[in-house]
Amino acid sequence: MKAFNKHTGLVAPLDRANVDTDQIIPKQFLKSIHRTGFGDNLFDAWRYLDEGDIGLTPNERQINHTFVLNQPEYQGASILLARRNFGCGSSREHAVWALLEYGFRCVIAPSFADIFLNNCFKNGLLPIVLKEEIIDDLFAQVASGQRLELSVDLPGQAVTRPSGELVQFAIEANRKRAMVEGWDDIGMTLSHSAAIRAFETSHAKVMPWLFVDR
Repeated sequence: MKAFNKHTGLVAPLDRANVDTDQIIPKQFLKSIHRTGFGDNLFDAWRYLDEGDIGLTPNERQINHTFVLNQPEYQGASILLARRNFGCGSSREHAVWALLEYGFRCVIAPSFADIFLNNCFKNGLLPIVLKEEIIDDLFAQVASGQRLELSVDLPGQAVTRPSGELVQFAIEANRKRAMVEGWDDIGMTLSHSAAIRAFETSHAKVMPWLFVDR
């Protein structure tokens, strides 16, 4: 997966609590056996006025111009600002794939659903938990008409606001390292390949009959 170190990006505000994974990527788009092709259907029921189907491009759809991601000032946004319990509902990993393919690199919210949170770390989308009062303040800043850009420093575990204020966030050490290195579960295992080979060599000496070709 793509490594995450430092990122500065435009913030798009999604001022809704309890956004579930069916709202992030509706069930009719889960027929694909690939991990790509979901970005055009991110928040499909909110972005469009018609009922979409697999294969239709945004240019073939009826755009809902009132939805935040369709507004000109948020084009190119790469940081999603959300409310509590983001990513609740079913465990579909496609929700994270859709957010990434659309162009988001991180989501900032007061809380996330557990399975969605785990899927974020497995795919390189950084979920940042900040206190609700900070989230409220960020939404208020966007509502005032200001273009909000934030800088995220994962190694330093800090979000820098336009004023220069640093807001620290917590993250488990193993998850942090995996994100910085760009390791998914397989990549994390392969990072121990030297130790694995050493064990196999010593194990073959202790129990050689296990390694005899049959």
